[in-house]
Amino acid sequence: QVQLVESGGGLVQPGGSLRLSCTAPGSDLSAYHMGWYRQVPGKQRDMIAGISVVGPTRYEDSVKGRFTISRDKARNAIYLDMINLKPEDTAVYYCNRRNDRPLFNWGQGTQVTVSS
Repeated sequence: QVQLVESGGGLVQPGGSLRLSCTAPGSDLSAYHMGWYRQVPGKQRDMIAGISVVGPTRYEDSVKGRFTISRDKARNAIYLDMINLKPEDTAVYYCNRRNDRPLFNWGQGTQVTVSS
């Protein structure tokens, strides 16, 4: 059973940046296509960035050019680097398998709040 742990969220001003991290103690994330998702209250959880096992990435239009998903196999981690953050990026962020694959159980997520 893969246990996902997200971290790195916080309060940031518009235009700021954050790096989110996803780890899975005891599991090898390098074996999976992975994604970052976000959810705001009252809305569904959507995948905004995905990365394949061998590296190709894809992004939802609203984050393209501002967010970068990457993986570090040595650290068994998936990252989401976010720049030029906007208030509409405020959400709880989660990692999981890419949404074209069966999902793992969800972790607790990490809150990102963009506000002045």
